[in-house]
Amino acid sequence: MKVKGVRLYGVKDIRLEEFEIPEIAEDEILLKIECNGIAVSTLKEITLAQRHLRVPKNIKKNPVLIGHEFSGTIAKVGTRWKEDYQEGKQFVLVPEIPHQIESPGYSYPYFGGAATYCIIPEDVIEKGCLLQYEADSFYELAQAQALYSIVGSFHSNYHSKEGTHDHISGIKEGGNTIILGGAGPMGLMAIRYVLGMKKKPRRLVITDTNQERLEKVRKMIPMQEGTRHGIELYYINPSMFTDSVPVLLAITNEKGYDDVFVYAPPKCVAEIGNRIMAMDGCMNIYASTADKNYRAGMNIYGSHYLKTKLIGSSGGLRSDLIEALDLITTGKINPAVGITHIGGINAIVDTTLYLKKIPGSKKITYPQINLPLTAIEDFGKLAEKDPVFGELDESCKRHGGLWNPEAEKILLDYFKKF
Repeated sequence: MKVKGVRLYGVKDIRLEEFEIPEIAEDEILLKIECNGIAVSTLKEITLAQRHLRVPKNIKKNPVLIGHEFSGTIAKVGTRWKEDYQEGKQFVLVPEIPHQIESPGYSYPYFGGAATYCIIPEDVIEKGCLLQYEADSFYELAQAQALYSIVGSFHSNYHSKEGTHDHISGIKEGGNTIILGGAGPMGLMAIRYVLGMKKKPRRLVITDTNQERLEKVRKMIPMQEGTRHGIELYYINPSMFTDSVPVLLAITNEKGYDDVFVYAPPKCVAEIGNRIMAMDGCMNIYASTADKNYRAGMNIYGSHYLKTKLIGSSGGLRSDLIEALDLITTGKINPAVGITHIGGINAIVDTTLYLKKIPGSKKITYPQINLPLTAIEDFGKLAEKDPVFGELDESCKRHGGLWNPEAEKILLDYFKKF
């Protein structure tokens, strides 16, 4: 069958094309993609192209589909899986496939989210990476794939159990946690995640050098909300100080931070994180650059005498995705809070290429429709040209200015008429 999709051919060479995909084998499943999130990690992927760890070397002749934050419905099921999966059911994927580096949106010619349809291979299904999951919208399922990596990162941190060689998984209960560069869409979800934890830190500090973005997050999640959850919540702009380290340490009464999360790639951010770790502290490199030689100075003395630990996390486990889905579908975390733009399949190429230059936060696209990338805040003024934007504007206003399941249904129903 013919499908439309965005494929990677080389460094920043992505193309929206119509191409043939093969008939599915008896052990494969055809997926209809309804929503695809545009991730910063995809920008890193297309910047590195063949040099990316997950991307094959031969993409010039055999391009791969991009997009790894996606959801939709099961379109066709191979005979082997007829008893396990039902056509028409909603799906969500675990992007990080166990025991391999290859993943959707990076490594496969017919398996990625920036397309109208894609094929999920047998081995990926066998590893339990395809989940049937009912939700009120497709964007919630797609954004669960973003949230699951946050969940995975917090479970990845660990600390020593005194008097043993055993480790305690997760952040330190009653300790000090900091998210460096935490005022972006991922940081916003991370703050919500920490506030809802059963085993909470005593303090949570959020830093960002973008004052406008920091103030926006502060208004959305005020310090008083942290207090209601039993957490001292602080927002700090490090660029306001010649050296932010003494300021950050003062918040902890000079103890330092038990858990440090690096959510911004510049090496100076990781170096600050390394300087503020407490005894037995754990620093998680959650964000990195597209440069394979990316390095930062680390305090080896601290690792030796203070038993500090440096780890990294990318993606997560199936259990992390299930936890993320539960957080979203029960209303504990609203992934729409970070969504600022909506688009169709025709918006994917330019949105991905110029992601860092486009104002706003999270951009999501709907591959079954054509729609230029459109800011939610612009819906009202676009209503004069197309009444559907008036409906979308009213729906979003009813939901605090946020994208929502009702708005998604209005959008998809409208475009299905044409």
